[in-house]
Amino acid sequence: MDDLTPAVGVEKQGFLHITIPVGMLQCNCSIIGDPVTREALVVDPGDEVSRILDLLGRHKLTVKAIVSTHAHIDHVGGLSKLYKYTGAPVMMHREDLPLYQAMDVQAAFLGVMPPEITDVHQLLTDGDALQWGSLEATVIHTPGHTPGSVSLYMPPDAGKIKLAAPQLFAGDTLFAGSIGRTDLWGGSMEEILDSLRGKLMALPDETVVHPGHGPTTYIGEERQSNPFLVSRD
Repeated sequence: MDDLTPAVGVEKQGFLHITIPVGMLQCNCSIIGDPVTREALVVDPGDEVSRILDLLGRHKLTVKAIVSTHAHIDHVGGLSKLYKYTGAPVMMHREDLPLYQAMDVQAAFLGVMPPEITDVHQLLTDGDALQWGSLEATVIHTPGHTPGSVSLYMPPDAGKIKLAAPQLFAGDTLFAGSIGRTDLWGGSMEEILDSLRGKLMALPDETVVHPGHGPTTYIGEERQSNPFLVSRD
């Protein structure tokens, strides 16, 4: 998408959302902002931090927290640099700390130089409420792609801003027409299917899903057509 334009207009959804595919694996970094207070959450700054900072400055946003949906290198490569520039706390689930601390192993797997890592300032747990400006998201622990994978859910009535539709930032747990791979470190097909069927498919059909890669989708669409989720009974 054009870096000058939010993914969807604020007037249509009630909040500012900018999606930037970054890095060699085109991880979707999300900037989620309150259009009034200009406070923002940055989700999965995997690379190209200068582009992220440029967008933050262009939209006059102040980062209140940096959230990692999981600790694969393409989602966390920019954590340290973004923290240095913003001072905002870095957050991830405890179960992904070993993966984050093994950047050299992940980098060797891809044949790239390992990025600098930083301290993790807050460990996320299932059910945590993250608040910034007048916005709020609930942390859903969705293991399977990695042991500490999380999704962020924003119901329309959370916080003081009423959203046009529920929003889910799913990391690499759920994609349009697919799900996250489970053949990497700590992956589990049984766990990811439990996370999907037991947690994410319990969300309303109209929930807009923002995956860690690729286009947006809806819970209802995935419930009906995703080959990993459609019942074969």
